[in-house]
Amino acid sequence: MAIRKTVKGTAVIASGGLVAFYGLTQLTEYRKKQYELARLSRVEAIEQVNMAFQDELPSRQAQLTALRNTQEFDVLVVGGGATGSGCALDAVTRNLKTALVERDDFSSGTSSRSTKLIHGGVRYLQKAIVKLDYEQYMMVKEALHERSNLLDIAPHLTALLPIMLPIYKWWQLPYYWAGIKMYDLVAGAQCLKSSYILSKTKALELFPMLKRDKLVGAIVYYDGQHNDARMNLAIALTAARYGAAIANYTEVVHLLKRVDPQMGTERVCGARCRDVITGQEFDVRAKCVINATGPFTDALRKMDDQKNPNICQPSAGVHIVIPGYYSPDNMGLLDPATSDGRVIFFLPWEKMTIAGTTDTPTEITPHPIPMEEDINFILTEVRNYLSPDVEVRRGDVLAAWSGIRPLVTNPNSKDTQSICRNHIVHISDSGLVTIAGGKWTTYRSMAEETLDAAVKAHNLSAGPSKTVGLMLEGAKDWTPTMYIRLVQDYGLEVEVAQHLASSYGGRAYEVAKMAHVTGKRWPIVGKRLVSEFPYIESEVQYAIKEYACTAIDVIARRTRLGFLNVQAAEEALPRIVDIMGKQLMWSEQRKREELAAAKQFLYYEMGYKARSEQLTDTSEITLTPAEVDRYMKRFHKFDKENKGFITTVDVQRVLESINVYIDADTLHEILNEVDLNKNGQVEFNEFLQLMSAVKKGQVSANRLAMLMKTAEQSLDQTEPLEQRDPVDQREPVSVDRSGGGV
Repeated sequence: MAIRKTVKGTAVIASGGLVAFYGLTQLTEYRKKQYELARLSRVEAIEQVNMAFQDELPSRQAQLTALRNTQEFDVLVVGGGATGSGCALDAVTRNLKTALVERDDFSSGTSSRSTKLIHGGVRYLQKAIVKLDYEQYMMVKEALHERSNLLDIAPHLTALLPIMLPIYKWWQLPYYWAGIKMYDLVAGAQCLKSSYILSKTKALELFPMLKRDKLVGAIVYYDGQHNDARMNLAIALTAARYGAAIANYTEVVHLLKRVDPQMGTERVCGARCRDVITGQEFDVRAKCVINATGPFTDALRKMDDQKNPNICQPSAGVHIVIPGYYSPDNMGLLDPATSDGRVIFFLPWEKMTIAGTTDTPTEITPHPIPMEEDINFILTEVRNYLSPDVEVRRGDVLAAWSGIRPLVTNPNSKDTQSICRNHIVHISDSGLVTIAGGKWTTYRSMAEETLDAAVKAHNLSAGPSKTVGLMLEGAKDWTPTMYIRLVQDYGLEVEVAQHLASSYGGRAYEVAKMAHVTGKRWPIVGKRLVSEFPYIESEVQYAIKEYACTAIDVIARRTRLGFLNVQAAEEALPRIVDIMGKQLMWSEQRKREELAAAKQFLYYEMGYKARSEQLTDTSEITLTPAEVDRYMKRFHKFDKENKGFITTVDVQRVLESINVYIDADTLHEILNEVDLNKNGQVEFNEFLQLMSAVKKGQVSANRLAMLMKTAEQSLDQTEPLEQRDPVDQREPVSVDRSGGGV
């Protein structure tokens, strides 16, 4: 049996190697021919879009008015994720009168919770080759084409990303090399850069955090990376600029139907919609309605016909964000075979490190919550690939989220239980067009296929798709060096200017013009929302122009602060709510509601809940007697009256004695993180539970722990060196928050 497996494995490697070798000999010539064809097709597609382009976005109110007052649209798209926004853009650029409604915010669901990769899918190609699966092969080929197009049409939001595949067994080197070279070959003219092999020494030089033991070498290949939520928004805003009437926070109450006089059957002819913010309802009539609601596909299908079977098989994918020092700035990592057979990516993103994803069955919900077991699974797999010198701590998780992937069964197939590996387009008896499944990368081709089907089924007057090569919002005036002009012309910090250029592209100048003077020598303009991230206050103002209606829209999708660090996002919330309140004329009650809703979002959906569960009133204390004694001395420096607890007054008194001043609200927040029974004070047992969690790595960079340690060291400076605790004979640690964990 062992010999048979070895022979079989050798055969696969050999055949793969021969295919790759032959492909490589043909690849250079093939690329030359295909590159020019691809370039010409893009130029032709761009020239075909001969439509008015609105330089000033209509307000949300103007968009709602258009939805109410338009007698009939050609196409009404339900769903403002990547696919729905792509359908709206495809439709409007075919000169179809187009509307789009989204019950939450654009990209509020799965489209903002991806792995942030623009890729063909290396693992899908592996399955296609091993199983001789033509469908998976074509899915990879299509995705690689779309990857290239997306990098071209939104260069400010995308970037090439080298991804390392570490090899720990010699026989895997030719096996994976053949597969990765096939990935290059399938991409053809659209191969981003050729993959290559690294020696062990070179691999460790490029990825020094990698585990050295038994490392043979590595293979590096290239894929794309993007800011998914802002990419989704760019697609929707581009559709709006070409004339589509789009509105977020507008839900479908029920579908409108009419009787076809010729056929005598009911046909979908629009939808009854409700403005979620005001509660007002109105009808939107359309010749064709497209269901692009992702995981909620079945809900709209059942509005059409209650007898329709469910086709969505939801799967949850959890991701975590940890500090940027866990990975190099420009090199990702792929674990092709985790302990349970799943694939884990470990990628630099927005100067942090993102790791994921899991793949587990789940219930459909608009508010998915990352589970602790999934977070720990990812951390365990990450530990397997990193050096033992790098301590991967649970407390270093800065944010965590879960996205629902809408896998689907094909209602057109006789075998309705079979999961479709790709997307499906289905037209019901009443004319409802459903697009479901698929990948982020292929949103454009999915939209094209959907509109082709809709045009044919509803006899709409429209030509072919024109979205290949069509530049998205912000791409037109972007250049790799435009951030220098932002620094020179407006006096922005370099980091802030780079962030604005990569988030808004050519529209970054509009954001910079809104920025307020800081009153400092430098930067001249651009007040940060939080000190350690380059997001500035004027982005909140600009977010309203981009249809942001809530504080959650700003922290999660206009900026990505909530996805990068939940504690920093919570810190920025009061200022964000204040700015939005002035712009949108919110009452004090509305401000309080917005603040509470945003905190709840961070608590449940961005991993704050999982963080709080690391430190509870039942947490086990695993400290040595010497450590307990040391922490008791530290605690008593604040608890002078031996009450057994400390309050903000106690902490404030000690800080003032060492000339450190922190406002009362901030102090309350700091203590509240450790106040497990929420009685307004931190008891000695709660303090010991905190220090035990810090020791175990469950909590890191806790503000109270660092503050008390620093204050103790400052108080001890007057003591002779020989009388100090040996542990404290070192330089004080800054009280500035270094990121915190969830």
